[in-house]
Amino acid sequence: MTLDHRGDPVRREAPTRESPAPEADTWIGLVVFGGVMLLSLGVFQIMEGFTALLHGEAYLVSAEGMLIEPNPVMWGWTHLFFGLVSGAAGVGVLLGQMWARVVGVVFTAFGAMVHFLFLATAPFWSGILICMQVLVIYALCAHGGEVRRGRHE
Repeated sequence: MTLDHRGDPVRREAPTRESPAPEADTWIGLVVFGGVMLLSLGVFQIMEGFTALLHGEAYLVSAEGMLIEPNPVMWGWTHLFFGLVSGAAGVGVLLGQMWARVVGVVFTAFGAMVHFLFLATAPFWSGILICMQVLVIYALCAHGGEVRRGRHE
């Protein structure tokens, strides 16, 4: 129980839609992290796409041990597409858009599966990207709506 300066008990009002719970501010940082990570992942995927398109020999490996046969041109365009969509979703998440959260989760989950296919060729790089994508998915699913509530105060 909290007392005021005269010793009388202080009543706390329950949080309303206009005044979010005090804990909501702490989660906004995690969602902003998710949006920034989506932007970063988009940049990384665009870099991977350009690398595959311009220097396809960087991905030339034997198909032995791979789940699919590597084709640098296909992977280049795929990574460019996913990079652009991830970047757009990152901007949307930072603006508190629901469509961006849904697109961000779907494309990030699919991107994690794609990077799983690259574990044989680039285990360290793919492992880092998969870990970042799991963190982004958690942030968007658990607390994504709090950015919008925090912006409209």
